[in-house]
Amino acid sequence: MDETASKVAEFLLQIKAIKLQPEQPFTWASGWKSPIYCDNRVALSHPRVRTFIRQELVKLIEDKFGRPDLIAGVATAAIAPGVLVAEAMGLPFVYIRSSPKEHGRQNTIEGEVLPHQSAVVIEDLVSTGGSSLKAVEELRKVDVVVKGLVSIFSYGFEQAAENFRKSNCPYYSLSSYSDLIQKAIESGYVRPDDLSLLESWRSDPAGWKPA
Repeated sequence: MDETASKVAEFLLQIKAIKLQPEQPFTWASGWKSPIYCDNRVALSHPRVRTFIRQELVKLIEDKFGRPDLIAGVATAAIAPGVLVAEAMGLPFVYIRSSPKEHGRQNTIEGEVLPHQSAVVIEDLVSTGGSSLKAVEELRKVDVVVKGLVSIFSYGFEQAAENFRKSNCPYYSLSSYSDLIQKAIESGYVRPDDLSLLESWRSDPAGWKPA
C-alpha cells in the first residue's frame, strides 16, 4: 500500500465517509448486500481532507495522463471534486448526467466540449465501472478523446477491470478496498477475524450473504 492510498483510506475512515458493518450489512441500489458503505461526499465538509484528495487527484492525472484539455466529472458525486481539480489545473470543466435532462436543451453533457479535445474523467468511486464507462461513452459520442479515468476510491472488482479493458479506458484510483481494509485493521476499526468475511464479500459481492 503506497503512502497516498494509505492516507486516503485513513482520512475516509476518520471522517466516517466509509462505514464498515460486517454484522449489519447495507443494501446497495443494485440489491447487493454489502458490509461496506462508501460516501466520499462527506470529504467535502472537511477542508483538510478535501484539499488532500484534490492535490492527489491532480498529481495522479499529471503522472498518468499529462495535461488534458478539460476535466469531466460524473454526476452527481464527482461534480464537486471534478471542479476542484479543474480549478487547480486551470482547465475547463464539464459534467456528464446519467440520463439526458428532461427539459430545456435535454443535455447529457453539461458545459462546453469541442471535437477532438482530450479529457480525463473523474469519478468518486468505481464498483463495476458501469456508470463511469457510460460517461466515457457520452464524451466519445461527441468526439472527445478520453485519456482515462481517475477515482477517489475503488472496490477493486475484477469485473470493473475487465469492463475498463474492454472499453480501452485506463483507470486509476487513489485508494482501494484492499487499502481500506488494511488500514481499518491497523487502526482497530475492524477486528482481524472479520477479514475473511470482508474478503469473501469482495470476491463475490453479488452472491454474498451475511452469516
